[in-house]
Amino acid sequence: MISLILILGCSPSGDTADPSIGSQSTSPTGTSGAGTSGAGTSGTGTTGTSTTGTTAFGPDLEAGWNIIEPGGETTCARGDPFRYAVRPGTSDRIVVEWIGGGACWDELTCGYADAIFSDNTDWMLDIEGEVPVGIYDHQSDANPLADAHHIVIPYCTGDVHWGNASVVYGEGTSNEVPIEHKGKVNTETVLDWISENYNSPSQVVATGCSAGAYGSILWSAHLADRFPSAQVVQFGDAGAGIVTDAWFAESFPSWNATEAFPAHIPSLDPARNNVEEQDTAYLYSQIAAFYPEHRFSQFHAYADSTQVFYYQAMGGGDASEWTAQMLASMDTIEEAVPNFSSYVAGGDRHCIIGSNDFYTLDTDGTPIVDWVDALVNSDGVDTVRCTGCDAE
Repeated sequence: MISLILILGCSPSGDTADPSIGSQSTSPTGTSGAGTSGAGTSGTGTTGTSTTGTTAFGPDLEAGWNIIEPGGETTCARGDPFRYAVRPGTSDRIVVEWIGGGACWDELTCGYADAIFSDNTDWMLDIEGEVPVGIYDHQSDANPLADAHHIVIPYCTGDVHWGNASVVYGEGTSNEVPIEHKGKVNTETVLDWISENYNSPSQVVATGCSAGAYGSILWSAHLADRFPSAQVVQFGDAGAGIVTDAWFAESFPSWNATEAFPAHIPSLDPARNNVEEQDTAYLYSQIAAFYPEHRFSQFHAYADSTQVFYYQAMGGGDASEWTAQMLASMDTIEEAVPNFSSYVAGGDRHCIIGSNDFYTLDTDGTPIVDWVDALVNSDGVDTVRCTGCDAE
């Protein structure tokens, strides 16, 4: 069966070295919290002295980016501390974003020398001074999410933000590699903090690039459950979930990812259904059907080079094979539910929200920035498919 997930978030050229926010290699500007985080004390660490003051809606945080190190059971894959970032906004809506950065599933992909995933959050300590791009440019009048409170959940567990397992790959060999696949634990800690600190948001936007796209769709259901009075808008950026049957059967179980599934949706309750036999289109359609008042969406380039790279690494075929399956997946979801839309651009780019191309990309007369603006601020959007597409 085709897996519910696709292990990406980095490009084959080695972008995993710096999986920071923005373009996935560029962080936004802002000032992180001055002071010491509460790592390991209460499990919900806080930043230092506030300059913004307490409001009726949001928490008492400094202007700009605040780094929170929660401690407790959170962790990165090799035991490094997990951190997340929060930037106060000026409205009563929230953007929750999951970062991409590869994945790992055996002693080779998880190994110290050959790992193809991000295994720490140290890059978050260097947020200040970086140039903001894409949706991180909160000063841009063109940014449809400029006024929102922005919560960034980094990626350092190699499990597309879904896992809850401690695994030793290559156990009993000289290549033994212990890994903490704790994406579920880390995300739940952040969502607990959001629930405790934000009072009845009018809208929650769940988004993420690549591996983060899978975080955004799975956890959007949990956000809808936590904030029943808010409108939830999900935007999956470059995460179609096209994988091979062999990879899924041999590798997916290592993450123990089904524990993250929204069991309050009967069709996605692992106790009632074998959700591991379903695909990404099923995940989207079941969540969208359960929440018909909310909006769900995906962005892809016609021949996304990174998604194609991973598909081929799993034993899949060429770019045209991946593209055909991606388009079929979009059609399947759209035929199943009316509250899902997709935007397929030409070319082979990977991701859009962390690039200034977010403000310039136009497909058949529909700029992506206008499409996202209508998705989150208007009455929704229709599907956009490029005509005469290729990988140029």
